[in-house]
Amino acid sequence: MSLINELPAIFDSFSDARRQGFLTVLELKEQNIPLVGTYCTFMPQEIALAAGAVVVSLCSTSDETIEEAEKDLPRNLCPLIKSSYGFGKTDKCPYFYFSDLVVGETTCDGKKKMYEYMAEFKPVHVMQLPNSASDDASRALWRAEILRLQAALEQQFGRKISEHDLRAAIALKNQEREALSSFYRLGQLNPPALSGVEILKVVYGATFKFDKNALIDELNALTAKVRQEYEQGKRLEPRPRILITGCPIGGAAEKVVRAIEENGGWVVGYENCTGAKATEMQVSEEGDVYDALTDKYLAIGCSCISPNTQRLNLLSQMIDEYQADGVIDVILQACHTYAVESLAIKRHVRQQHDIPYMAIETDYSNSDIGQLNTRVSAFIEMM
Repeated sequence: MSLINELPAIFDSFSDARRQGFLTVLELKEQNIPLVGTYCTFMPQEIALAAGAVVVSLCSTSDETIEEAEKDLPRNLCPLIKSSYGFGKTDKCPYFYFSDLVVGETTCDGKKKMYEYMAEFKPVHVMQLPNSASDDASRALWRAEILRLQAALEQQFGRKISEHDLRAAIALKNQEREALSSFYRLGQLNPPALSGVEILKVVYGATFKFDKNALIDELNALTAKVRQEYEQGKRLEPRPRILITGCPIGGAAEKVVRAIEENGGWVVGYENCTGAKATEMQVSEEGDVYDALTDKYLAIGCSCISPNTQRLNLLSQMIDEYQADGVIDVILQACHTYAVESLAIKRHVRQQHDIPYMAIETDYSNSDIGQLNTRVSAFIEMM
């Protein structure tokens, strides 16, 4: 694979990946390749890959269709839910339009009810997520849900999923996760090699690149190039190092990252679903495949799980490894589980690590950018 000479051009390729992905999806459909749409990192993509399908993250990080969604859904609902439903309802998301099946999950009550309405115009399969990850009954439930998903995909696409295909899919996803984590761990370099916007652009854009082998090669090449240039002295100036936790970041929510970096800080790591939460743990390639998938996906530290010790453990690990000077908790409006859990995160960050913490509640509009800049500027000055 040939490297692009200029680093910004490589980043632009990831930034443009979502738009280019629309054309790729059209080509896939012309080849009769199944497409599975998903919204959440709890969805075990290995099952769909083993069925010969391509998995795509669906549009849900823009306020473009929220007004249309609010004709059916409450205004005081999480913007991610309204955006997800609005793009599906209006057919403004080609990924949703071409999806043969949408796989949802019961991570919150709002999404559960949204999937009921969505099922009126698109085939939807909902995985029933347990409330806990620490007991045998919860593990048994999630293992059964993985098997139920497999049966649904086999019926939808008329193809039996073999253990051989499933193990191959697990190995491929592990390679992808390793390539992604190797890239975003560049944030551990001090002083930084990349801005948080650049890291986010690649990690978010990678979800819209469907040739996984090509993506793995591209990520590994990019990581190697950044490290090489870092060793040659290409580095950013020292600033307070911020770790982001909380709700998914991407699309319109990128405004928080920009506010941090335009007001004197660097975002060096993402603990949320956009970053480490989804990729830090691999699926074991030994033993029973369904046990391995159960272990990996129940280890995701989402606020819908109680007690959520996985999030606290990963947060501590990342604060140390990324040498974070402060933690900003990004909470989407009306996301009740993350909003309630913010107290536990604040206590953990301040008491266990003795560094500053701030919670930011926001949505997908630009109406709070001035307030964001003011609050973030004061937070960084405090350091």
